[in-house]
Amino acid sequence: MKFALFLGCNIPVRVSQYELSARAVLDKLGVEVVDIREFKCCGNPIRNTDNRTFVLMAARNLALAEKQGLDMMVLCKCCFGSLKKAVHLMKQNSGLKEEVNAFLAEEGLKYSGTLKVKHFLSVLYHDIGISTLKEKVSRTFKSIKIAPHYGCHALRPSDITEFDDPVAPVLFDELVSATGAQSIDWPLKLECCGAPLLGINDRLSMDLTGKKLADAKRAGADYLCVACPFCQMQFGRVQKMMTASNDINNCLLSILYPQLIGLAMGIGGNALGINMNIPDISSIESFLL
Repeated sequence: MKFALFLGCNIPVRVSQYELSARAVLDKLGVEVVDIREFKCCGNPIRNTDNRTFVLMAARNLALAEKQGLDMMVLCKCCFGSLKKAVHLMKQNSGLKEEVNAFLAEEGLKYSGTLKVKHFLSVLYHDIGISTLKEKVSRTFKSIKIAPHYGCHALRPSDITEFDDPVAPVLFDELVSATGAQSIDWPLKLECCGAPLLGINDRLSMDLTGKKLADAKRAGADYLCVACPFCQMQFGRVQKMMTASNDINNCLLSILYPQLIGLAMGIGGNALGINMNIPDISSIESFLL
């Protein structure tokens, strides 16, 4: 099994433990990933202001993976949603696809639409399978409740992303359960983390995040689990603010999914970047058998 690994812009410089832990888990599972140095931004930052340039930016990355004959595995859900959106737009509009390819031809590239774009979680769930993941688990979690945060860009619009049921998703819950942890349901499970509002309305952004954390904690969660760098940064940012203001009652630490499954697979905390999480989440290792 082999994929072109798309990291996006933020993971390598701001949430590098996501890349570190994902690579460690994929290596343990025997999944080969190829790094394409020419990959650039997915186009997400301008998708609502300059649609054609957005599609061109996304298509260039898609064409680079196609040139290698590989499907693309994406870690960031914002990147995943953007790349899937570009695929959809070019499929629906042949003229747009031709226009994009005219630009790509200057680099000797062409987007044909033959590759598949998959999120990291989808690869684990559909390509690897829950049963195989469970077979790889050597240190199960016990007596720990995890609140999975699905995020927005993978679930919606569901006819484009094809990730899971946008109203009643189960994929992430089952992946969490594969570690031995109890995946809990909670009222605000599918709500936005608040990150898109940061820099526009900081107070509202922080309030949305704080409400999610409080809601998950009320539902009995010991930890939050995420699989998107923007969500992880947002939860970490608000946790630090809560700690600074002594609002510890609603604090809820978040762990990236490859770190969670990696620990259950017996991979060391340092190899998963556990020490790189802010706030510190090393306490989660005490729940391992």
